[in-house]
Parts: sequence; structure tokens; C-alpha cells
Amino acid sequence: MGRALLAVRDLRKEYKDVVAVDDISLSVEEGEVFGLLGPNGAGKSTTISMVCGLLAPTRGQIFLDGKAVSGRGYEVKKVLGLVPQDIALYPTLTARENLRFFGKLHSLSGAALSERVDACLGYAGLLDRADQRIDTYSGGMKRRVNVAVGLIHKPRILILDEPTVGIDPQSRSHILETVLALNKEGITVIYTSHYMEEVEYLCSRLAIMDKGKVIAQGTKEELKAMIGDADRVVVGVDGAQEDLASALGQIPGVVGVDAGDDTLTMLVRDGHETVVPIIEAVVRSGAKVRSVHIEEPNLESVFLGLTGRALRD
Repeated sequence: MGRALLAVRDLRKEYKDVVAVDDISLSVEEGEVFGLLGPNGAGKSTTISMVCGLLAPTRGQIFLDGKAVSGRGYEVKKVLGLVPQDIALYPTLTARENLRFFGKLHSLSGAALSERVDACLGYAGLLDRADQRIDTYSGGMKRRVNVAVGLIHKPRILILDEPTVGIDPQSRSHILETVLALNKEGITVIYTSHYMEEVEYLCSRLAIMDKGKVIAQGTKEELKAMIGDADRVVVGVDGAQEDLASALGQIPGVVGVDAGDDTLTMLVRDGHETVVPIIEAVVRSGAKVRSVHIEEPNLESVFLGLTGRALRD
């Protein structure tokens, strides 16, 4: 593992009576893909905004290369590349024009600017559409240009905030593979998402956030070890009763239950043995069992074990 390139210590952000980020500490090692995983509203975007200097912390410190970032705004902006959750492009300009505009904001010009524009369009897979206006692009294509803009100045750290929300599977896959390719080239990546499978696929280490707090952090293996040998049992149901989750929680071996509209998600010790009393309890409640899946522990299981509920949008 490399050295800490970016670190936050006791970082907090308050809005009147709301605590958006609650005294969190974490560090990102140079050369890794670090994940921030949590549901919408967990505080991920607020954390990223403070790291990038877009929001001032209520208190706490942010360090880059071991030095506090306070008072080093321009220097920090040269090192960080931000891909925001919302599309930040000029719709009446072409992709090439957008990239040239943002490149000039980073003091690029001439041949160096043209080379970076072409390179970033290549990362986006949009060289053949470079001279078409952004407002003619699909949502997924806009997201890919959004990523390209974050890369225009060759940042050491690329921060992607929910970059695949609401896009087609092809563009989503393209963005994920681009992240891995960039990391292989030496770029440190911070990737925020509420999609467990994306973080599982991309990230070597991660922090799980919920209600403004970091509730766990470490490697994927370290986090999964927190729940031991528990299985994730998912039961599809019709007509579940309101008190069914409570009844399931009383079954020996069931250590966490989350009841959705038509799905019961449980963290279970020895799922293959415990699934029979689970099904019996569902049937007794008057609900109909549609499906039963027993899965190996994953990051969803960790979140369920720590919070008592599933990781949802």
C-alpha cells in the first residue's frame, strides 16, 4: 500500500440544525481506487465538495500530500479533477468546445490543449461525435464527457461523484472500465456511489457512510470479515405483513432484517439451515413466497449488518 495522498481529520459540515457530515476521518492512498459507499443523503457529496474546496467545513482539516489544504486553493485545484453528480457542460457547445473551454480554465493552450482534448475524447469513446452539440447527446454520452472534463488537466486525483446515475448499461460499463484504465496509468481515484456492485468491482478500499458518519472503512475483505460467516438471504414476497420483519428477527441465526415493498433482505448465520424457519414464518404471516436466494456476503451484507437496513436509492 502506498502513502496517504489525501486525508481528512474530524471533518464536519453543519447547516443550521442539520449535520450533513459528522466528524469523519479517512485517508486515500496514492495509486488506489477508494470508494465512498452509502445511500443518497449519507453525506458523500458534501464530503467531496469540502475536499474540492467548493464548501467550507464547519470544522476539521483536509490534507494533501501531508500538508493542510487551507490557503492552497489554486494548488489543490491543479491536483484534483472533479466529476460532479450533475452534468456540468454547456449544452449548445460541442464536446470538443466544452473540453477546450475547461482546458483553458486550467491554463492549457495551443498544441498541448489540442492533444489533451483528443486524449480525453478518446477516454470518453466519443472522438467520432466530438463536433456535435452536447444537447444532441444521450444521457450516457453526456456523463462520459463529464468524466473527460475532469481529466482535461491531468489530475493526480480523479473524484467521481455518482457518475453512473440514470444512464444506459453500455455507458455505465464504459465509465467503469475507464476508471480502471486510468488507475492503471497511475491516477488515484475516489469513487462515490450508492451502487454496491460498482464499488465492489472497482475499489480496493472503501469507507461506508450513513447519516453523515463513516460507519466502517477498510479493504473489502476487512469489511466482509466484520459480519463473519453470515449469509445474505433475500426472499421475494407478496402481501407481507407489517410485523413480519419483527417476527423474522426473533428467529435464531437472523442478525439483521430489512423489509422492502416486496422483498425481505436478511443477514443470517448458516443461511441454508435457517431458511426453513424463515419461509415458515413468512407463510404464517399470510404472505406468499415468490423466490428465495442465499448469497455469499457482500458489501450490501456489511451495510445491513451495521445499520439494520438494506442499501437502497
